[in-house]
Amino acid sequence: MSDILWPVGYVPGFTDNFCSNEVIVTGLTATEVWPFLAEPERWPSYYPNSSDVTLHDRADRTRGPALEQGDRFFFKTFGFPVESQVIECVPPIDGQAARIAWHGWSGEGDDRLDVHHAWLIEDLSAGRLRILTQETQNGKPAKELALARPNPMINGHQDWLEGLVAAAREPARAAKA
Repeated sequence: MSDILWPVGYVPGFTDNFCSNEVIVTGLTATEVWPFLAEPERWPSYYPNSSDVTLHDRADRTRGPALEQGDRFFFKTFGFPVESQVIECVPPIDGQAARIAWHGWSGEGDDRLDVHHAWLIEDLSAGRLRILTQETQNGKPAKELALARPNPMINGHQDWLEGLVAAAREPARAAKA
């Protein structure tokens, strides 16, 4: 199975916080799930921990709602206003995992939080689909999040995964009916 490609400074084990969540489901494909993740304006409809999504330079976009390499966007999550930039974006291709990752940042000085949030969506054998999301974080807020119990990052990202799967299942069910 594929794994996350980590930039320097964000490799798990060498950051202030790390979380990893994964699901493997049947009845969906990477192509069916991709728009629900690659179009961040959809996130609040299935993941209540996200809000106020804004794609920067929206007036100049002619390519549609999906994120692409280099795109900048903003959203709120876990109580943080997060500026983000897509640093990896590989839509689904037969035989290859779809990938999307962004660098996100919030705050300044001692209150600055920097994250690398990456996703893999991978068609597996026997009609299964793997969705993996991992995030590393650096900064004082990350250190505090790492100590919180229950772990808000693990729980929040699991909610995101489950919401993503449920949202993708609705159009897939309608198309198969």
